[in-house]
Amino acid sequence: MIAFEKFGQHQPLNRQAERYAREGVPISLSTMADQIGAVCAVMRPIFDCLKAHVFAGERVHGDDSTVPVMAKGKTDTARIWVYVRDDSPFGGKAPPALCFIIHEIEAASIPYNI
Repeated sequence: MIAFEKFGQHQPLNRQAERYAREGVPISLSTMADQIGAVCAVMRPIFDCLKAHVFAGERVHGDDSTVPVMAKGKTDTARIWVYVRDDSPFGGKAPPALCFIIHEIEAASIPYNI
């Protein structure tokens, strides 16, 4: 449930921890962060396969948007890139796919460093 709330509902862990505490189930923020890290580690091979499939396409389309990222005492700006593979309009047989990659560095260098 914690991972779904974080990734599916975009609910920060601190808000989740506060909500669980109000409901009588205190879960520390560090425990929640550990669980999210474990979920990400388990899902990494799936992401790597998806990314390899997307970048194996003859045509890969990319676009970026800025997103706020919480940092200690401030909000930084990062860029989230979406990369899309869809060769079906060109007669391709491979299934379409996309992947999102977030970067906290200058946008101009991203497409060359993936």
